[in-house]
Amino acid sequence: MKKFVQLGEYQAAYTVKGKGRPLILLHGFFGDAWTLDSLVDKLQSSFQCFNLELLGFGDSAKPKINYLIDDQVIFLQSFIEKLGLEKYYLVGYSYGAWVAAAYSIAAGQGNIQATLNGIALLAPTGIRDDSFTGRYNHLKPLLWETPLVDWSLVALKPLMAIAGQSDYFQTIVQARNAMMSQPAAAAFLKARLKPEDAVDTVENDLHHVKCLSLILAAGSDKHIPLWHCETYQEKIANAQLFEITNADHDFVQTHSTELSQILKTNFK
Repeated sequence: MKKFVQLGEYQAAYTVKGKGRPLILLHGFFGDAWTLDSLVDKLQSSFQCFNLELLGFGDSAKPKINYLIDDQVIFLQSFIEKLGLEKYYLVGYSYGAWVAAAYSIAAGQGNIQATLNGIALLAPTGIRDDSFTGRYNHLKPLLWETPLVDWSLVALKPLMAIAGQSDYFQTIVQARNAMMSQPAAAAFLKARLKPEDAVDTVENDLHHVKCLSLILAAGSDKHIPLWHCETYQEKIANAQLFEITNADHDFVQTHSTELSQILKTNFK
């Protein structure tokens, strides 16, 4: 069951399961608390799992802001302070891993007061990669806030079916719906359509991370290249890199047993 807590002017939605050391989980892009449920089910015997919906996602507040990573760091710190959590671990997946990395950098720099025991970054984004910019140019119209986009999709549906592209069409429709229902995702993408917009990636600040750090990579990830994970491992002192072979980006669902075992073994 979801819980809600007021953090200043913003509401935070989250779930909590299990008993033990506090462990905060941060979902990925277009995600919410339920995205990491499979992992929580495997971890709740060893940790008290706080599955937080980040600002602009799920049932958390959706203000009209640009959704910089720093906004999420402040939101996360407010959540931790409100619940009085201490000596906690952070587990971030994809976009959530970027937030976790930025949080640990801020903690290492002394910009926030944190009793952070360790972080686990699962298929982390947050490394500058200019090749990403052009890869999704064809999806830019999905960001337009006009019903013309939705009418066009309705008109295209039978044509895509005739062309045998129904599955791809459904993916586009789902992306459109997600962008319209999750303003954080749309605002984030709009602000990063050009390489020079990537101003809050973390590769140049990872040396500030001082806590135990685990990097978990999906060996067959179609979205996050392995070198992104390797960059985290190389630039964070004493970070450990684990690769789940034959796993794709959705490995938090498909390989939750292997991932949870790595976390249980190293978060002691």
